[in-house]
Amino acid sequence: MLYHYFMQKDSKIYVAGHNGMVGSAIVRKLKAEGHTNILTASSKEVNLINQAAVNEWFETNKPDYVFVAAARVGGINANNVYRADFLYENLMIECNVIHAAFVHKVKKLLFLGSTCIYPKMAPQPLKESYLLSGVLEETNEPYAIAKIAGIKLCENYKRQYGCDFISAMPTNMYGPNDNYDLNNSHVLPALIRKFHEAKMNNVPEVVMWGTGSPFREFLHADDLANALYFLMLNYDGLEFVNCGSGVEITIKDLALLVKEIVGYEGKIVHDTTKPDGTPRKLTDVSKIHDLGWKHTISLRDGIESVYKEFSENYDAIVNKYKA
Repeated sequence: MLYHYFMQKDSKIYVAGHNGMVGSAIVRKLKAEGHTNILTASSKEVNLINQAAVNEWFETNKPDYVFVAAARVGGINANNVYRADFLYENLMIECNVIHAAFVHKVKKLLFLGSTCIYPKMAPQPLKESYLLSGVLEETNEPYAIAKIAGIKLCENYKRQYGCDFISAMPTNMYGPNDNYDLNNSHVLPALIRKFHEAKMNNVPEVVMWGTGSPFREFLHADDLANALYFLMLNYDGLEFVNCGSGVEITIKDLALLVKEIVGYEGKIVHDTTKPDGTPRKLTDVSKIHDLGWKHTISLRDGIESVYKEFSENYDAIVNKYKA
């Protein structure tokens, strides 16, 4: 079923989490498509963990469409250290926003999950049907459980009430507005920052977490925003949809690619006391391909554009993370 005739250019579209990497990419996409009534609210304007605040905001603003890109996120270390925070905050955000969308009769909602929802040893590539078929990766289990709950909220509001709530599962993301805090960033921005600073300071070696053997898939945030917009217009199924490139690379080869793009000439040393995480995590993207969407930004082109932005704005970016 196509929704093009429903989501008008002046429809009220709320992007929860608009300051984040994915949320800001969704806002850019909506503006590029000519949408003129985009609703955003910072955490100071509405605390999504507070149910009363969320209900009040929905009552006042009455959005027609909602993208739920707000979440407490971080890399493998942050997921493992802030376990209770990741579980509680993500549960509250999704429960409050999804329920408020139901109460205030939002026409359509898209919830953004994460591929960490899949079992650690699930067959590869990861099909949507593998959800809840095995044990989760222990290091990010709390975050995964929260995201699974969000998927099931959307699924069951649709089943019980007929709500047009859908979910999308993005693979590992990178792009503008990424998190470059070395204490809790994801692998790609961490590598970009480490190699850049090593190059700046003539450091002879860069330490990389883990063995470098796991395989990972990466998708540029602008590609994801295109996919989410496409799904909002074209999909109303009960099952969530994987959003990825369908292309994987080892962390070691990723590091070598970033090293080359940055122009760092030192060596890489592996810190094997740090966890590798899931050995492989490749999404099966046949479902979204069959619907009519494919990614367009290659990993090399994407990293080159991201690194250009990072290097040109280095001081401003890293100053955000200083105590």
